[in-house]
Order: sequence, then C-alpha cells, then structure tokens
Amino acid sequence: MLGRPSGDMPSMCRKPALLATVLTPILLLSVPALAADKGDKAGKTAVSAPVAAQPAAQSAAQRKAGAAERAEAVRMDPLARAAFWSGEFEADPRDAEAGVGLSQALRALGRYDDAAAAAGRVLVSHPNNVEALLESARVQLARGEGFFAIEPARTAAAAAPKDWRPQSLLGVALEQSKRDDEALAAHRQAVALAPNEAAPAANLAMYLAGHGDLAGAETLLRKAVAMPSSTIQIRQNLALIVGLQGRVDEAERMARQDLPPQMVDNNLAWLRAALGQGSATRTWGAVKAGG
Repeated sequence: MLGRPSGDMPSMCRKPALLATVLTPILLLSVPALAADKGDKAGKTAVSAPVAAQPAAQSAAQRKAGAAERAEAVRMDPLARAAFWSGEFEADPRDAEAGVGLSQALRALGRYDDAAAAAGRVLVSHPNNVEALLESARVQLARGEGFFAIEPARTAAAAAPKDWRPQSLLGVALEQSKRDDEALAAHRQAVALAPNEAAPAANLAMYLAGHGDLAGAETLLRKAVAMPSSTIQIRQNLALIVGLQGRVDEAERMARQDLPPQMVDNNLAWLRAALGQGSATRTWGAVKAGG
C-alpha cells in the first residue's frame, strides 16, 4: 500500500492532481535532451506536415542520407531535425527510422497532430514497429490523452517483452486514465526490467509523489539521479520533491546546479507559496527532455 502524507505535511502534498501538473513524466525515453522552445513558432510554418510519396523516378536510394548523416541529425535542434527527417521520409515512405525521427521532432515542436500522423504512417507499413508504437504512445501522452496511448504501449510491450520502455509509457498512460492499480503494476514492471535505468525509476517515483508518498518518491529519485542515464528533468523533480517536504534550502541548492538564476527564483517562489510561505505567481518550471 502506498504511504499517505502525515498530518504535519503541507497541504500541497495531499493534492495529487496539483502535483501532477508540475511533475513531468519521462516520455522521451530514447531521445537526447535538446531545447525545443527556440524553434517552436518557426517550426509551425517552416516545416510542412508529412506529404505523400514522390514518384519512383526520383530515386529514393540516391536521396537518402547515410548512417553518419543520420547520426548527426540526432544532435540537431527539433526544427532542423524535422526538416531533415521530413526529406528522408518523403524520399522513402517505408523508411521507419525516418518516420519515427520526424514524429519525434514534430512532437518536440508541439505539433502533436502531425507527429501522430507521421508515426501512424510508419505503422501502416510496419504495424509491429516498436519505435513507431512507442512514439505513437508518447504523442498521446504529451497532449494529455493517455487513454489513447494504452493500446500502442501494450502492443509495443507484447512485441518487445524485455524492453522497459513500453511498460514505463504504459504506466504513465494508465495514470492519465485514472487506472491507478494497473499503472503502479506497469511502473514496477518497467523498473524490474531495467533496474539500472533512471527513467523508469523516475516515473515510478512521480507516481508515488502524485499519490502522497513523497518520502518513497525521494528515495527512488535519489537512486535515479545517481545512475548514468539520469537527466536534468530527473534532478529537478528530485529538487521539487525535497522542497515539498519543507527542505527548501536543500531544494534550492539542487535547482541551482542546472537552471539559470531567474528560473530558480521563480520556482522557489512557487514552492514557498505551495508550502504556505508566500503567494504563487508561477508554476514550477519542470525541465523537459526535448526530443
């Protein structure tokens, strides 16, 4: 059974719905962190939605980029990646890697409908492609429609039963669908599959935090932070959980390791308001892993 907050815990900790607005699940499980905000507005006009296949005479084989170019594309900002993968996918509509890459980039730009369409096109020709299924689930989760992420996450889990990522995404999807017992089981299964990976542990920790077990969440997040695959987002969620337990000075020290001063100041103002020490004007700036 999950622990519940004690009587002297701040009232914020007894509001899972509010916690859920500031704790960001780790959705971008296989994509390096890249800032997306600079290209967001421009991306909506500079990159078109996926288009139909070009005539065969245009020779897809000649237009496709090589392995080195594709590896370099992973390090581009989301707008540049969207342009790159759009060209690759237009050259060969059966190229699953290109379609998934395009979907990831469009999702990072906030273009969820186009991202879903790109993943869906891959699944037409490759219905059991695990990466496309995961991306389809991530898009639904990113726009808060977890119910529609359950099916692709479960299909991916069936296709790759030893892969922790489908189970972790399934846990988040079930959380959003308010199916808590199933969500907890999925999160625990993800951690069991990958005990040395930071993301599944962090997602389980956020589930615990959202259900009032801040101490349990902190324990898991500290383990996750110590893992090689940890991210800024995980470290900042740990700072938030520490702060919500009243240890604001410790939370501040953690936050200042990764974030600029103004953002930390804004986050601390929100945190103190949540603890009854001031008036909130902003929400916690949870750091998102870009993708």
